Amino acid sequence: MSQDNRENWSGVLCIDKPQAFTSFDIIAKLRGILHIRRLGHAGTLDPMATGVLPVLVGRSTRACDILPDQDKAYSASFQLGLTSDTQDIWGNVKGKQGLPRISHKQIEQVLPRFRGTIQQLPPMYSAVQVGGQRLYDLARQGIEVERQPRNVEVRQLELVSFSEEIQSGVLEIACSKGTYIRTICHDIGAALGCGAVVTALRRTKAAGFSLKDCLTLEQLQKASSEGNVESLLFPVGKAFESLPALWLDSFRTRLFLNGVPLDLKKLRCPKTEGDVRVMGSDKTFLGVARPDWERGILITTKILAARQPAPILTKG
Repeated sequence: MSQDNRENWSGVLCIDKPQAFTSFDIIAKLRGILHIRRLGHAGTLDPMATGVLPVLVGRSTRACDILPDQDKAYSASFQLGLTSDTQDIWGNVKGKQGLPRISHKQIEQVLPRFRGTIQQLPPMYSAVQVGGQRLYDLARQGIEVERQPRNVEVRQLELVSFSEEIQSGVLEIACSKGTYIRTICHDIGAALGCGAVVTALRRTKAAGFSLKDCLTLEQLQKASSEGNVESLLFPVGKAFESLPALWLDSFRTRLFLNGVPLDLKKLRCPKTEGDVRVMGSDKTFLGVARPDWERGILITTKILAARQPAPILTKG
C-alpha cells in the first residue's frame, strides 16, 4: 500500500496510551508505524497517565478543532499523607512521618464539595498558558505565578475502594474538558488536612470512545505489518454522536456537500442553538452545521465527508 493512498484514509484510531509517553510522542510513534503524516490527537494526556487517546487520521484531522466537548472519565489511584509539586507521585514528594488516620467515612463526607460545577486552580505543572508561557515551562524553572481559578464540572466522583490500613484508594471521576484530576485529589487531601497525591491515572473515556475501543501500540504495529489498519478505523462521525442529528434527502445532501446554505423551513432540524451532526441520504456522516433560526438557514461549520463537486442543476 502506498503512502499516498494512506494519506487519503479518514477515521479515528483509539490508542491505549502507555505510561511515560506524551500525547505528541504517540503521534510521532504512529507516524513511524503507519507512514502517515496527517495525524492529530483529541485530549492531551500527561506522560504518567495511561488510557484512551483518540487519534484522528488523514482527512479526519480537519475535525480536531470542532470535536464536541464531551465527558472524560478516569480511574485515579491516590495516596493520603503526601504532597508534591506536580500533585502526583512523580514530582518532588513531601510527607510527614507516619500515615494519617483517615477513615472511609471521612473521605465520603468531603467528596460532595468536589461534585458539580466547582472552581479549580490550574496546577503549575500544566499546559495552561499565562502571559504566553506554558505553566509547566515556568514550573521547571522554579517559577510560580499567580493563576486564576476556572470553573469545571465534575459529573461523577465516587470512592470505589479505600484501604484505611495503607491510606490509599481509587476514585472514579467523570468530568468536563479542562478538569485536572491531579488537582481534585490534591484538593481532597487538603480538605482532609493530610495531603494527597495521584499514584496512577487511567483515562477510561474520551470523545465518545472507551477502553474497549482501544488498541495498544503493539497491536497496531502487528495490524500495520499485516496491512489491516484501515479496517480498524472508526468513522469520525462516532466522535460526534453526542450532537443531535439532522438527516438530509439525496438532493439536499448534494447541496450541503457543495457548501450551499439550506432553508430550515424545508428541513426537520432539531430545535437547538448549537451544532448538529449532518447525516446524508445514505446514512453517512457529512459534517457539522449550526441552524441560524433568525435568518432561517443552516450554516455549515465544517464538511468532513469527501466533497461532491458536481453542480446542482435541478431538484431531481
